[in-house]
Amino acid sequence: MTMSGGRPTVRVLIADDQRVVRDGLAMLVGLIDGVQVTGAACDGEEAVRLAVAHRPDVILMDLRMPGTDGIAATAQLRELLPEARVLVLTTYADDGSILPALRAGARGYLTKDASAEQIEAAIRAVHAGQTHLDPLVQERLVAAVATQQPGPAPPGSGPLPDGLTAREAEVLTLLAAGLSNAEIASRLFVSNATVKTHINRIFAKTGARDRAQAVRYAYQAGLASPSA
Repeated sequence: MTMSGGRPTVRVLIADDQRVVRDGLAMLVGLIDGVQVTGAACDGEEAVRLAVAHRPDVILMDLRMPGTDGIAATAQLRELLPEARVLVLTTYADDGSILPALRAGARGYLTKDASAEQIEAAIRAVHAGQTHLDPLVQERLVAAVATQQPGPAPPGSGPLPDGLTAREAEVLTLLAAGLSNAEIASRLFVSNATVKTHINRIFAKTGARDRAQAVRYAYQAGLASPSA
């Protein structure tokens, strides 16, 4: 690790699907004393690949990108490079973006109206192992936690059938209640892709070929009831 002005160099990877944003961020971040831009990715898949290749300290991650989005990429990076720290920089500050990103492993969250000084402070904070959240994001997070209702508990007690996990049983109960994938994702504060993964695993474990069969299974296994 090289030195700049007596400060260790922080290696930063930028991921954003808009070229003008990538180029602008690369220029802005590159001007920060003690910070080096190691690369720029146009989507989550490329971000993961470049991160594995270049081992950056901080990944400045957009969320809404084609293909592998920022949340899925963050979750992959948590497994592949646990020492790397993801700092989200996105247009969106809604509950459906903030909580899934933090659950996936992001250490910081900024909106794209952040100033150069705020971006620098966030990069240094997450590099030092701290969490850095935009004030608006902090307010949304506190409000979401304060108003969050507990998810439905599967009826009955005891071990779950066919090796279902507690989360899979919860998803199955919501599915049986008629919720869409998007509605389940909103209720559980996860991404749509995560819900789809849970449902695919439910199908595999229960032998269901479609949602209708999964709903029938939920009633037969006592995981759903007419009042659910």
